[in-house]
Amino acid sequence: MKKNNVLILLCVFLFTILSLNSIVEARIRHYRWEVKYEFKSPDCFRKLVITINGRSPGPSILAQQGDTIIVDLKNSLLTENVAIHWHGIRQIGSPWADGTEGVTQCPVLPGDTFRYKFVVDRAGTYLYHAHYGMQREAGLYGSIRVALPDGEAEPFSYDYDRSIILNDWYHKSTYEQAAGLSSIPFQWVGDPQSLLIQGRGRFNCSSPTIAASQCNATNPECSPYIFTVVPGKTYRLRIGSLTALAALSFEIEGHNMTVVETDGHYVEPFVVNNLYIYSGETYSVLVTANQDPSRNYWAVSKMVSRNNTTPNGLAIFNYYPNHPRKSPPTVPPSGPFWNDGQARVNQSLAIKSHPNYIHPVPKTSDRVIILLNTQNRINGSVKWSVNNVSFTLPHTPYLVSLKQDLLHTFDQTPPPDVINGYEKYDINIAAPNVNATSSNALYRLKFNTTVDIILQNANTMNVNNSETHPWHLHGHDFWVLGYGSGKFNASKDPESYNLVNPIMKNTVPVHQYGWTALRFVADNPGVWAFHCHIESHFYMGMGTVFEEGIEKVSTLPSSIMGCGDTKRFIRP
Repeated sequence: MKKNNVLILLCVFLFTILSLNSIVEARIRHYRWEVKYEFKSPDCFRKLVITINGRSPGPSILAQQGDTIIVDLKNSLLTENVAIHWHGIRQIGSPWADGTEGVTQCPVLPGDTFRYKFVVDRAGTYLYHAHYGMQREAGLYGSIRVALPDGEAEPFSYDYDRSIILNDWYHKSTYEQAAGLSSIPFQWVGDPQSLLIQGRGRFNCSSPTIAASQCNATNPECSPYIFTVVPGKTYRLRIGSLTALAALSFEIEGHNMTVVETDGHYVEPFVVNNLYIYSGETYSVLVTANQDPSRNYWAVSKMVSRNNTTPNGLAIFNYYPNHPRKSPPTVPPSGPFWNDGQARVNQSLAIKSHPNYIHPVPKTSDRVIILLNTQNRINGSVKWSVNNVSFTLPHTPYLVSLKQDLLHTFDQTPPPDVINGYEKYDINIAAPNVNATSSNALYRLKFNTTVDIILQNANTMNVNNSETHPWHLHGHDFWVLGYGSGKFNASKDPESYNLVNPIMKNTVPVHQYGWTALRFVADNPGVWAFHCHIESHFYMGMGTVFEEGIEKVSTLPSSIMGCGDTKRFIRP
């Protein structure tokens, strides 16, 4: 009898342990955020900044693969709507939580609280940011770090894990910038005034055009960001870029960096002196504190790909126990030449999937869409276009329109898979005819089919000018099949595709006068934005939307409704 009681107690104990393990494996992480404007001085210049719980960058989300994230977002902007996108989270089974105003939800109105709820299904380095108007560049952004489940190991080792976000910073409000972009004559936003490293930069307050009350170089808010390291230890730096415009180079004086992960996928490791990173991308690099420990070192971000007047961003790589404010004894590295395009292409070509973590790529595709990126005019306004169509968002979110059969709310004429006359289009000169049209039509993809996207760059309306565009796909990762210079040749260039170990990403650059080839499977029911991640370019029409498997999307929550024709579904 005594033996039976012991067995029963042992069973109860084991059941309890197993139950606890299942709870640990799938936690609920609950965040309560209030978004509001506050005066801040991230680069010493005082201006209104959108904060989350008083912070910019906002709080980091730390989770484990399989966890459920709940964010209760209160909009205290008073006169402004808001929406937040969870950049890199695929939203499998929760397309309404993607946070893309006009695509997956109505915006959150002033005074309202909106609940985002989703599962982080894969370990890696991700981001979050505003996806309403141009709010991202007003300071509403942060990082998401997702760890592996307990008991699983990564293909590299390190002692400490840190997240940093690189950004550029404008002194004009997003309203002033948007008004200029929409004006006739056109008013470009210009170069950013500063580069921020983890929300801190340094503007020259001694400029004669700046009032003393506006800029204070001694403000602690703009003292350099400090990375404190212990000599001999290895650090995983999770680096994300959320620039509004700038492509960046990032380096740590005297230290090599080993690239091991990008956008949530393990990379065949390679060593760089400086890392090129584009808006919307994330990388993990390993850095060992193996230099002279008696001094500190500079960490530097530099704007590349455009001739610019923006000063480099500076932070301090602080070797403990040196004082963290002790300036390095050297001049900060000047960084690479801004126009060294081949170096940037070479890094793109070097990124391959880790041999032990290759996701097999379908050998063929069912559909090929060539997206020609051009700069155009519509009724005198300067626009960015894809296949001669400048994208506009509808007033009723696509997800609701498609699910509720409100097809009158957006253009039903599908955009072209390839522009008429593509074969004869000369990408190396400004187009003789720059006129374009605008539309809010979308691409409807057959569910579970394989789709190739060719991003083709071209000359802008300015002579001898082509710009780098980082493209981000919501709801998916894609295989990066290849990059090429010049014009894509549909009969020859696919022969050079990497079908052996292509990396998977959610954001990728299309280089100047070049093309980038992507492949993905349309297997995530929903409506997903695909757009240039440069804030002003998307605002000016450089994007599109994909629909797939809409009939498989479950009942939509009423919380995403309330604008456009969705008002009919809200009961008073």
